[in-house]
Amino acid sequence: MAIVQISQITNRKGLAVDLPQLAGAELGWSTDTRQLWIGNGTIADGAPVIGNTEILTQFSDILAFTNTYTYKGHAAGYTVQTGATPGTPVTQSLQSWLDQFASVTDFGAVGDGSTDNTAAINRALYQLYCREVNPQIRRGLFFPAGVYKISGTINIPPYAMLYGEGIDSSIISLAANGGTINYVAQTADSLQQTGVNIGSNGATAPQYITISNMGFQSVDPLSSIFLVGQATNCRFENTGFYGPLITSTLTSNANNTVAVDFNSTTSLVCSQIVLDGCMFTGTVYGVNTGQQIQGVTFTNSQFNTLYQGIVLGTGTVTNGGPTGVRITSNLFNNIYHEGIVFGAVSLNASGHNIFYDVGNQFTGSTGTPAASCINIQTANNLSISDLFQRTPAYATTYPCVQLNDTASIATTNGAQLAMGTYVRESGNSFEIVNNTTATIFTVTTTQTEAFSVNYTILRGTAYQTGTFLVSSNGSTTDLNWSQDYVENESTGVTLSASQTGTTVSVSYTSNNAGTPGTINYSINYLA
Repeated sequence: MAIVQISQITNRKGLAVDLPQLAGAELGWSTDTRQLWIGNGTIADGAPVIGNTEILTQFSDILAFTNTYTYKGHAAGYTVQTGATPGTPVTQSLQSWLDQFASVTDFGAVGDGSTDNTAAINRALYQLYCREVNPQIRRGLFFPAGVYKISGTINIPPYAMLYGEGIDSSIISLAANGGTINYVAQTADSLQQTGVNIGSNGATAPQYITISNMGFQSVDPLSSIFLVGQATNCRFENTGFYGPLITSTLTSNANNTVAVDFNSTTSLVCSQIVLDGCMFTGTVYGVNTGQQIQGVTFTNSQFNTLYQGIVLGTGTVTNGGPTGVRITSNLFNNIYHEGIVFGAVSLNASGHNIFYDVGNQFTGSTGTPAASCINIQTANNLSISDLFQRTPAYATTYPCVQLNDTASIATTNGAQLAMGTYVRESGNSFEIVNNTTATIFTVTTTQTEAFSVNYTILRGTAYQTGTFLVSSNGSTTDLNWSQDYVENESTGVTLSASQTGTTVSVSYTSNNAGTPGTINYSINYLA
């Protein structure tokens, strides 16, 4: 029914608890809550229900009114049935729905690159993960794109899940501090206690922490980036660890900074830590620890612009040091010294990694190498299926994988298998031409001064198989070689060795009685 005339407007005011049933169109003002109401009128007047209706003002709690949110799923082309029957959908308030998520901005953090967010971020982590043990309080903490400047370390407690909008988009950045702050962030216990205090006062040790799609940065050249302290079952995905150092400041390890560091105790050993798709750059070391850690995996990540990549157990080693560390499918580039070093450690593996400009003192692939790409200093470690840009000429001085006479195993670009001091190169073939003398291959004495060649010659119906032995101490006058073989008939081919300077050449001489043939061979030596 249309309203054609308003003959009278009445109003009342008082406390909200004293609000009476208003007459139709009568206004009522709650002075204490600053809410405005209007009477519905009677059923006879056409009101759907008898009561008062709030008129929205700046003081109204709008979210409290929305108590019938139901997931619809219209994008699927139909309405999703959320309840037991279509007539009983599951509903919740908008406030309840929004509380399923938490943004760091809800706690006052601002990603403008200048506001100090240390207290706000740590408060968010405490409120979401430390106040109560009830898992229902835990929410993923979202970092909208921005740079969140901090002046102190962020302490990340158990069960925390931090996520952003990209490895280079949501960044926690530690301001310059003269090296007084050790780390941008570190794992903490359920009371946000760190270091020697972890686990005290009945607190739960760091565990089940997940960080993804964000970065941790220090603009101070003396501050490291992240400390995984006494933590278990933690995962870092698409996470950046950024320091400020560049190639001109990474020609020594003087600053001693680390992108990711570890700390364990006898009772709280860092274990089952996965770093997947991460970036390590701008610090002296990507990783450098002698702490006891177990089952740590670095995979699908990039180590770039560092003095050394991953260094395990070269300094003080605690309780056997790192063990069970797996370094797989990573890229190493622009690294001044070694990409990987296994020091006084065991049961660690490197595999399927690619090494570009590593160990060349930032001179590129044409520079003079200063170190091996991988250095294995103790037994029971291995490098399998790692690939290297370094040319064989470099490998004679600094092999791609230096085994240091240890009982370890390494492969080099599929061309060489090394087991301790024993090295066997992949098989090769060389064509034998009639009535010809030609060099089959060369070996430098800087690589080895003694080697053997397992070979088979096929020429027509004739077959010869045997071993060719060569020994030289670097002087052409001391070159010696011998041959031991069997054949079904004469192949008309003889082998010989000669030396010029430090280069030993193995050659063949063929007669003109047979047909062209092939020699298949593999070089073996003890490094």
